[in-house]
Amino acid sequence: QVQLVESGGGLVQPGGSLRLSCAASGSGASIDAMGWYRQAPGKQRVLVAIMISGSATNYEDSVQGRFTISRDYAKNTVYLQMNSLKPEDTAIYSCYVLRMGKPYWGQGAQVTVSS
Repeated sequence: QVQLVESGGGLVQPGGSLRLSCAASGSGASIDAMGWYRQAPGKQRVLVAIMISGSATNYEDSVQGRFTISRDYAKNTVYLQMNSLKPEDTAIYSCYVLRMGKPYWGQGAQVTVSS
C-alpha cells in the first residue's frame, strides 16, 4: 500500500512559479513511475509529466519547457516545478505513483493562475 501526500498548490499570477511536492509513504522500492496529472474544470484528466524508474521523463506538449519533474529517491518524493504559468494551467493537480503495476493517487492540489 502507498499513501501520497501532496503540497504546494495555490494562487499565482500569470508568469509566476509554483512547486508541487508529493511524498510517498512506505518503501520506494518497486516504484515503476511517479508523475502528475491535472484536471481542469469541465475537462478530462490528462498526464502532465511522468518519470519512469531510471529517470526517463515525458511531458505533455503544452508544458514542455516550462514544467520540470524531479524525484528525491532518499525522501521518496516527486516534485513538479512549474514556471511561466498561464491561466490555462489552472487545474487540480494530482500526484500519481505506479508501484508493482498498481496505480495510486494523491488527494489533489488546486493550482489557480489568475491576475
